[in-house]
Amino acid sequence: MPIHNIFGGTGPEPTGELTSEQQEVLEKVAHKVVDWRMAVPAIMALETAKPLSFIGSQAMVFFEPIVKSLFTVKHYDTFRELMENRENVERLLLLIEKYDAELVTKEKDYRRKLKIYLKRQSFGSRAWMWFSGRYPNLDKLNQQLTRWGITQEMVDGK
Repeated sequence: MPIHNIFGGTGPEPTGELTSEQQEVLEKVAHKVVDWRMAVPAIMALETAKPLSFIGSQAMVFFEPIVKSLFTVKHYDTFRELMENRENVERLLLLIEKYDAELVTKEKDYRRKLKIYLKRQSFGSRAWMWFSGRYPNLDKLNQQLTRWGITQEMVDGK
């Protein structure tokens, strides 16, 4: 690679479509990032380091023996190869944003349902839930609201 193109290169030529294993690896990484609530820092880091994605993937080659000796990483090579190409970094960013948006929607739905649920509880029950930190999960909320005859449309306020 010529020196004038070191920061502008995309690494190996893009292959177009991803294999099912590569797509699975990207989705797994995106889900983990969102599950750990690290979507915003990950997006910022990936956007910042996107021009250096090829150099970053080569650093992953350098650290591979150390990582594989400490952890059992099944898809490490696949992920390293994916990160050599900027298109795949963009795909990962889009997956993280998609899963984060889904999580935010689920959390908003949960909070609306919890608010309705708590309005129907006695003061003692609400105080105990707050004190113990034991709020019902989404399945229990859905069951109880259905038992009370409250539909999703009523929750959404439509």
